[in-house]
Amino acid sequence: MKRTLLTVFTLFTLAANAQEKISAAKGVVYGTVSPENKPVTPDEIKTKLVKNEFNGQIKAKVTDVCKAEGCWIKVQKADGTSMMVRAKDHKFLMPENIVGKTVLIEGSATVKETSEEMRRHYAEDAGKSKEEIAKIKGPEKDVQFAAKGVKVLD
Repeated sequence: MKRTLLTVFTLFTLAANAQEKISAAKGVVYGTVSPENKPVTPDEIKTKLVKNEFNGQIKAKVTDVCKAEGCWIKVQKADGTSMMVRAKDHKFLMPENIVGKTVLIEGSATVKETSEEMRRHYAEDAGKSKEEIAKIKGPEKDVQFAAKGVKVLD
């Protein structure tokens, strides 16, 4: 009986891991996104914060993606820096070919501090070199977005 259960569990695990991520083509949605409703840019979020939180949509270009799982992306800000966008509760994953695409993102943003350890973890997930990771020093306070969904616009 144990052997049968172990075999069934192994087969389900292999089948789940064999699922392909859907390619980032125009119109593809990861998670859930409502129809477009006055999205803001990543730069506008700080001015839209109410009690340190923003709920709504942003429109931005993807500059980086988690190479390990696809659980986060970075989107471009006007000054050339980027804003971190994580898939809320890891409910969806995004493919590597989403980089360079303009996307509509729905969710909530808050100002949070990211520890040095977590910043290094994100850099590792992004495929940065050991030298680049070693240069990361100290925590960083910035706007972080927890996405319920991401829709590819182009």
